[in-house]
Amino acid sequence: MTVRLIVRTFSELCITVGTLIVLFVVYVLFWTGVKAAGATEGQIDTLQNQWAQGAVPGPTPDTGPGRGPTPAPGPGTAPAAPPPSKDREAYRGGKPFAMMYIPRFGTGWEWPVLENTEVRTLQKGLGHYSGTARLGDTGNFAVAGHRRTYGDPFKDFPKLRSGDAVVLTDGTTWFTYRIASRPYRTVPGDTAVIDPVPRKSGFDGPGRYLTLTTCEPEWGSSHRLIAWAHLDSTRPVTDGRPAAFHS
Repeated sequence: MTVRLIVRTFSELCITVGTLIVLFVVYVLFWTGVKAAGATEGQIDTLQNQWAQGAVPGPTPDTGPGRGPTPAPGPGTAPAAPPPSKDREAYRGGKPFAMMYIPRFGTGWEWPVLENTEVRTLQKGLGHYSGTARLGDTGNFAVAGHRRTYGDPFKDFPKLRSGDAVVLTDGTTWFTYRIASRPYRTVPGDTAVIDPVPRKSGFDGPGRYLTLTTCEPEWGSSHRLIAWAHLDSTRPVTDGRPAAFHS
């Protein structure tokens, strides 16, 4: 009788633990994605409403003669741009201010970029490292995103290759960055990857750079994958989407 009771209790315990594991897997694989989809759509709606009301800084003038974009001469340089305006509105913590598109990840890949990299911020979209450069400015505009869970924005991160476009807009200007090399693997404490001139990026002086970061391995966080890019061109949104969307 005692043995039967022990076996029954152990069996029930195993069933309970198994059920909890299944529920956790469902939460990680499915429910966080559902939550992220709703939160991300909300952030995109917020941006579109702001832009429709003109609540963004004035457009960056075109970087070349005429109306078309002018490519940067090389990775260490960037299109000429006017000095940043001192009265531009500061990015607000946890609030969206730009949209990012990476054609390599598919035509439907679009994510809002919010200020800071707090846990709750990254549940709504991509997060801009506070203290790094503003979008399009001289320095390093650094952005983090989940590899898995909460919509899996950077699931395909390892597919990035040299020359791939990363396109962002603040509602007035398109900014096209070009990936410099394949993703670099490092540890979470390696903060030099988001320096104004990121260490080991291959960039040899001040410029207008972009750093993307995500977790490595795919379902872990013991390391980080890093991708660096340089600003290649800018274009007023009134001129339509840049050629990077069609290449």
